[in-house]
Amino acid sequence: MGIEVRRLDHFGVHVQDLERAERFYTEILGMRVEMRLPDQILLRFHDTNLALFQKPDMIPGGLELIQNPLGKGHHAFEVSYGDLQAALKLFAEKNIPHHAPIDWGDHDCLYFLDPDGNLLELVGYRP
Repeated sequence: MGIEVRRLDHFGVHVQDLERAERFYTEILGMRVEMRLPDQILLRFHDTNLALFQKPDMIPGGLELIQNPLGKGHHAFEVSYGDLQAALKLFAEKNIPHHAPIDWGDHDCLYFLDPDGNLLELVGYRP
């Protein structure tokens, strides 16, 4: 018998610049800061946490990640369908690299990159 995972408590991503990453995740994705340490920031959204780990020597992902994002490692966030539509406009205004929405029948997904080239996804289910 295996273990039973209850929920995702947190996940972590590497970033080069903590301040820049904090601005992105709080201003663009609406997360809030729970804790700051010298080399990491813990963010919260609903019942999940995201740890930003400073890694100055990381090599950022490139635009090739969103040219064909399917099958690549990423983190996906569920949003309302309206917020998914609003994200398209926001990403264009803020020059956030993104892929055109992909239609999965009952939902669309929108892949994009954070400032450090981490591949992220917004998932919006149709009303």
